Amino acid sequence: MNTTIIHAIENRSSTGRYDPQGNVSDSTIAELVRLATLAPSAYNLQNWRFIAVRSEAAKRRLHAAAYGQQQVLDAAVTFVICGTLEAYRGLADALQPSVSQGLFGATVVDAWVQQATRSHRDNPVLQRDEALRSASLAAMTLMLAAQGMGLSSGAMSGFDPQAVSEVFSLATHELPVMLVTVGQAAADNWPQKPRRAVVEVLELV
Repeated sequence: MNTTIIHAIENRSSTGRYDPQGNVSDSTIAELVRLATLAPSAYNLQNWRFIAVRSEAAKRRLHAAAYGQQQVLDAAVTFVICGTLEAYRGLADALQPSVSQGLFGATVVDAWVQQATRSHRDNPVLQRDEALRSASLAAMTLMLAAQGMGLSSGAMSGFDPQAVSEVFSLATHELPVMLVTVGQAAADNWPQKPRRAVVEVLELV
């Protein structure tokens, strides 16, 4: 049993108040995103993109689109985690490194591309669902990575998606799914809040 991962899960809490003097280096930001991209996605679509909002000017723009929430200004960086629609169009390219490493052959790629195209092409609801799923998995992976690095994080759904799309010039196929703040926590944050008992949420069948 990997107790390090369990420790990160058990000790991570959602941070809403940050030390505005805290800093996260560009190399740490890049490593957080690298680890986030190890999250799973259907067909290995990797249908996500990350915008690291760290400059004061960019923070002010995001602050306005996030209904004036202070943590966007105080956190060292806030990630806009986007899911991508129509990701099936780039699936062959996304799978090529797996072919190059000998994980599977071109016939598998062809089959997956055909399956994904058939199920996704005329199904915008499925495209959106997959974008939401993949971006959410990446967001949680990023937060656990931050916890492992001794950083605090918080997921935010309180923002205007249209405003975020406009402020950061997102493409029409990019969906802003979640904001994730990362930095050094201030002293007055709540601890992890108690969860419902397992017996209330688990059914064994």
